[in-house]
Amino acid sequence: MLHLDAAIAYAQDGTFDEKTIDAICMRISAGIEALSALSLGRRDQLFGDEWPAMWGMRNRIAHTYSRVEVAVIITTVHEDLPEIRSRIRAYLDASG
Repeated sequence: MLHLDAAIAYAQDGTFDEKTIDAICMRISAGIEALSALSLGRRDQLFGDEWPAMWGMRNRIAHTYSRVEVAVIITTVHEDLPEIRSRIRAYLDASG
């Protein structure tokens, strides 16, 4: 969750220059990569049908970085990452 937290923090001041977008992208990619280590069952439980899109974003960042759309990254940080964090937090809290 540290990578996702960092991506959100990098976006908080609203500065989306090239360095900030690079940093956000790398943290999103690393966060999704870390989540890929979860068992298939756990990923399904946490993300369901959304996992392929998440992994697709990781692949786009990792393999076609120059074509990543800044607007998609900003939307991801503001709308998707908080929800992903919430699901992970709820799972961790329930697991004790």
